[in-house]
Amino acid sequence: MASATNTNLNAVRETMDVLLEISRLLNTGLDMESLSICVRLCEQGINPEALSAVIKELRKASETLKMF
Repeated sequence: MASATNTNLNAVRETMDVLLEISRLLNTGLDMESLSICVRLCEQGINPEALSAVIKELRKASETLKMF
């Protein structure tokens, strides 16, 4: 049982590493924690396009606040 759990954890880590590399290649600006949150939200049924739009809006708002 422990072996199956370790195998599953290794597969999850490997998948997240690949997703992080893709994220970096696409210049998303997401770190591992943010990417992990996005993946979990998508797994829970959140629309990826809507999530992307929210992230973009939050970044715009953040940049606007930095100007003041």
